[in-house]
Amino acid sequence: MRVRRLTLGPLDTNCWLADDGVGGPVIVIDPADQAQAILGALGEDGVAAVVLTHDHFDHLAAAREVVAATGAPLMVHEVDAPRITSSEGTGATLFGFEASAPRADRLLAEGDVIEAGQVELRVLHTPGHTPGSVCLACDGHLFAGDTLFAGSIGRTDFPRGDMDSIRRSIARLSELPDETRVHPGHGPETTIGRERRVNLFFPRA
Repeated sequence: MRVRRLTLGPLDTNCWLADDGVGGPVIVIDPADQAQAILGALGEDGVAAVVLTHDHFDHLAAAREVVAATGAPLMVHEVDAPRITSSEGTGATLFGFEASAPRADRLLAEGDVIEAGQVELRVLHTPGHTPGSVCLACDGHLFAGDTLFAGSIGRTDFPRGDMDSIRRSIARLSELPDETRVHPGHGPETTIGRERRVNLFFPRA
């Protein structure tokens, strides 16, 4: 699988472009901001899906333009879906921004699969940062949204965050193989093995 990162917007959010590396269409994960930068990186590539890992404004500010330009379906977990269509719902107004997305075309749930060429991303429902947060797993890769970061986890002090939930989600992710590459919503990439060693939120035997 080919994975590309664009770090975009005022909160330096990672937008990930994933494809099979042999000409298959791209999955755009978290179109954070700066739609023209995303579309420029896509070039002539087809887009199979635009996926939001959760409903926060800094992960979806370019969704409307990217969906309109590519015709790709917009996907988000069913719990977070009602909030993405307004700046109040995405939390943008709390920070003085305006950012919303179109209504989702597909509502995701645990165990769903998102296909693009030879890529199959499996949906893991990992609540805690938001009730509908998801991670996407495929072939030794994990797109973690704001659930897991290098050395830390997503904040739970925002409205609808829940520390007990995110701890359970992290415990679940800790069961993935050590070599799994983690592509987070902010900051550098890491691996499950590294986080097992250094992340204080990972469960200890």
